[in-house]
Amino acid sequence: MQSSNITFHEGKVTQGDRNRLLGQKGLVVWLTGLSASGKSTIAVEAEKVLLGMGKVVYRLDGDNVRFGLNSDLGFSERDRFENIRRIAEVCALFQDAGIIVLASFISPLCTMRQLAREKARGSFLEVYVKADLLTCMKRDPKGLYEKARKGEIKNFTGISAPYEEPQNPELVLNTERDSLEDCVSQLVEKILEKSTSHTVDNRGNEKNTTPCL
Repeated sequence: MQSSNITFHEGKVTQGDRNRLLGQKGLVVWLTGLSASGKSTIAVEAEKVLLGMGKVVYRLDGDNVRFGLNSDLGFSERDRFENIRRIAEVCALFQDAGIIVLASFISPLCTMRQLAREKARGSFLEVYVKADLLTCMKRDPKGLYEKARKGEIKNFTGISAPYEEPQNPELVLNTERDSLEDCVSQLVEKILEKSTSHTVDNRGNEKNTTPCL
C-alpha cells in the first residue's frame, strides 16, 4: 500500500530539456511475442544499429531482469503482473530521461501491455514479434518448450498459460517470413520515426513537434 505521506518533488530540468540535449525523444519500444519468437535477438541487433547511428538506447530483457531487479518473483500470474509492472515503471523512467529503451518481454496478456503503454504516456511503440507456436517449439533454443510439455515448467506461455495476441500493435515483425536483417530494418525505421524530438513540458505533455535534423 502506498504511503499517503509522500509528495512528488518537481525539478528544474524538464523532459523537453533532456530531449533537446540528446537530440531525440524518449521512447519505450515494447517487444512482445512467444518465447523463441525472436524478441531478444531482434532487440540486440537493433540496439547495436541505433547506437551506431548516435542514438542513446538501452535494452531490457525478460530473462536478464530476473537476475536482479525481479529476482524475487516467480511465474504465477500475480508475479508475472508484478514483473511487468516494475519493468513498465523502469521503462517510463528511461523514457522520461530521453532514452530509447528496447524492452523484450513475453507479457502475454493485453492488460499487461496496456499498463506499460499507460506508464509511457504516449511515447510507446508496441511491437508484435510474430511466430506461431509450432515454429517457436521447433526453434526452442533453451529447451523450455520441451520441459513445459513434460510438466517440468509450470505456467509456461503457449503450453500451460495463455498468450493474447496484440490487436493493434504499431508494428508486426513476422519472423516466420522475414529475415533477421529485414525485421531489424523495419524496427529501426519505426523507432526513428517515433523518436523524433518533441518539445514537452515537465509532465511529459507534448507541445509541438520539431524534427531533429
